[in-house]
Amino acid sequence: MTECIKYSDIINKSRPVSYRHKKMSNYERAAQFSPFAALTGYDDAIVETARLTDSRIEPDEATINILNKKFAILREMLNNKTYDVSDTSCKVTVTYFVQDELKEGGHYERYSGYVRTIDDYDRILIMHGGKNIKIVDIIDIIADIYSDVL
Repeated sequence: MTECIKYSDIINKSRPVSYRHKKMSNYERAAQFSPFAALTGYDDAIVETARLTDSRIEPDEATINILNKKFAILREMLNNKTYDVSDTSCKVTVTYFVQDELKEGGHYERYSGYVRTIDDYDRILIMHGGKNIKIVDIIDIIADIYSDVL
């Protein structure tokens, strides 16, 4: 009860008006009491550290020889123009490694489509639709044209 008497002179007065500062909205007042994250980005770093990546598979000699034969057949077919883009026999499915931009390792992706050309200088497989795949990253290539030969 002594506290009421102690502040009774100011308890029923209106809010003082400041000429230098405008009145804060409830949203601005609430922002003053919002939680403070002292370590900004720490949660993102934890999530990034927990994210798993695959290591690159190094193919053995037998796998490299098979891939070289497959590329030779594909290159010959492209040079002779013995295919039609709408022909489903020239459709390939490529399994290749994609390097992770943030940490060591990466992941494997599969892409199905039609091959436009093979760039021997840059060692890139160029697909219709604009997809470019580095030949060094390819670990498998599947197509109907290989079933008769390999």
